[in-house]
This record gives sequence, structure tokens and C-alpha cells, in this order.
Amino acid sequence: MRKLVLLMACGVLAGCDYTVPLVPSPQMNIDPALIGLWQRTMPDKQTESLVVLPLGRQEYLVAFPAATTNTMFARACLGRAADKTLVQLEWIGNGQGKTVEDGRAYQFAAYAVASNALTVRMLNPDVVSKDVKTSSALAAAIAANKDQPNLFKEELVYRKVTE
Repeated sequence: MRKLVLLMACGVLAGCDYTVPLVPSPQMNIDPALIGLWQRTMPDKQTESLVVLPLGRQEYLVAFPAATTNTMFARACLGRAADKTLVQLEWIGNGQGKTVEDGRAYQFAAYAVASNALTVRMLNPDVVSKDVKTSSALAAAIAANKDQPNLFKEELVYRKVTE
């Protein structure tokens, strides 16, 4: 499975982490600071792009990696667990028309926006089991592990593209 940003990777839409949402339906308004084109330079000097657009007052459309033949698309919303605001990503398909095949369509990320930097850390399925069966069990597992230093994977830092 490839890393995702915010945001977030589901390696060709097979093998995302979770089968259940944390938030069954969006309840929180979007954070306007997330909207835009974000990029980071990979260790191999390639540029990786992430696009976050509003789908309404409570949802986003995420494209990652943007502008490639394998761009993946997700609906995203904000939710709360263990006193943290998380982004819930529901991967719906890619630019080649492929959809999620194994039911594991969800990923979750902690994020921070400061100045022109977006920092994203994906929830670690080695700490919070991929096999939780309900939204409440997922929230409880996050809460039970909230003090674990590896609750989230390594941070990814993107810079906002402004023109």
C-alpha cells in the first residue's frame, strides 16, 4: 500500500485501512484552511500533489496524487475521537475508473495547518486494528490508544501552492 496524504494512500484502491467510518455522516463544518493545492518534494526529488476542494459546508473532495494517471479520489469530512479532530477519508475511485474492491475504503488522519504548511499523520492500523466492526468500536480503540506515541504514522508535510 502506498502512503497517502491527508491525506493518504490506498495503493490503487485496494488495501485501504478500515471498513467502517468514524463519522457515519458529516457533522462538522469544513476547515477552509485545508482548501487548495498542496505539494511536497519526495526523497527522490519528485513532486507529489494533493488537491482539497469543498463539496459543501461539511465535506471535501480530495485528489491524491493529483494530476497523475493514478489519481485517487475521496470524500472527506472532519470528525472527533479522543479529543482530536481527524480527517475521515472515504476513497471512492481513481482516474482510471477503478473503485474500492475489498470494502476497506476508509482512512483517518490528524492534521495541522500553520502558515503555508499542511502536516498530515495517518492513523496507524498497527495500533488501532483494521478489524474494528463499528464506528463506536473505532472511536473507543482510538481513545484507548490516545497516549501511544505511534498512534499516528510519520508526518508528511505539504506546502500550499499559491499563484
